[in-house]
Amino acid sequence: MDDYQTNQTASVLIEALPYIQKFHGKTVVIKYGGNAMIDEKLKQSFAHDIVLMKLVGINPIIVHGGGPQINELLDKLEIESKFIDGIRVTDQRTMEVVQMVLGGLVNKDVVTQLCQAGGKALGITGKDANLIQAKKLLVSSKNSAEKDQDVGLVGEITKIDTNVLVSLTENNIIPVIAPIGMGSEGQSFNINADTVAGKVAEYLNAEKLILLTNTSGVLDKTGQVIGRLSQNEIKTLVESGSISEGMIPKVECALSAIENGVSSVQIIDGRIPNALLLELFTDSGIGTQIIDRKGTLV
Repeated sequence: MDDYQTNQTASVLIEALPYIQKFHGKTVVIKYGGNAMIDEKLKQSFAHDIVLMKLVGINPIIVHGGGPQINELLDKLEIESKFIDGIRVTDQRTMEVVQMVLGGLVNKDVVTQLCQAGGKALGITGKDANLIQAKKLLVSSKNSAEKDQDVGLVGEITKIDTNVLVSLTENNIIPVIAPIGMGSEGQSFNINADTVAGKVAEYLNAEKLILLTNTSGVLDKTGQVIGRLSQNEIKTLVESGSISEGMIPKVECALSAIENGVSSVQIIDGRIPNALLLELFTDSGIGTQIIDRKGTLV
C-alpha cells in the first residue's frame, strides 16, 4: 500500500470515529428490502455492514420485506395477486404463502447471511413472544365509491411488545423480524414492512430508522434526490403525485417515527454496496433525510 492509499484509509477511519462514538450503545432499526435482498453481492455487503455495526457497539434491529419472493411463489401455486391502493389483498391461502415466505424462506436467508458474516442473529415473526399485536386493517379506497375496502388478512399494528427485542440485543444477538402480526384471537396478519420498522423504532425510542429502497432516496420531478424533506414538503409532494405508490408508506412511517421520538430517519439506496456504512459513518451520508414539521434537522 502506497502513502496515498495509507492516508486515504486513515482519513476514512478518522471520519467514521465521531459517528461510531455517537451511535455506540444506541438502537438503529433497518427496513431491509428491494434489490439488496436479491442480489448476492448486495446481500453479503448488507450482512457485513450489520455485523460491523454490532461490533462497534450499535444495536441493529432488522425488519425485512419479501414482496417479490411472495409473488414468485403465488405464481407457482397459480394464486392470483390482487392489490387495492398498493396493498396486497390477503385471503387465507395468500396468508399461508406470506407466512411461508416471510417467516421461513426470507427470514432464515437473512439470518444465514448474518451468521456467515460473523454475527449472531435470530429470526422471529411478529407472532413470536407477542411481538406485533394487530387488528384488521380497513382501507378507504380513492378509486371506489365504497367507504372501506376489505383487503383480507392485512393488519394494523395496535402494540409492539419490545421485551424479546431488548432481551436479544442485551445478549448480543441481532433480531431479524418478519412483518407478520397476531390478532386478539391468534389469527395472522400481513403488515407492511415499512410500517413495522417505523413502529418498532418508535416503541424502542431508536436513535435512527433507515429504510432501504430501490431508488436513490425521495426524488423530485426531474429525478434528482431531495436531500432533506419536512412534513409540509412531503404533503405537497404526495398531493402533486411526485411521491406515490411504494414511497408513500415509507414517508408516512418516517413522519410518524419522527413525531413519536425517533431521533433520525433516512431513506437510502439499498442498491449501493455498503450503503448502511456510507450513511452512518460519513459526513455526507446518502439518500433523503426526514426532518420535523418545523424544518429542524433530526
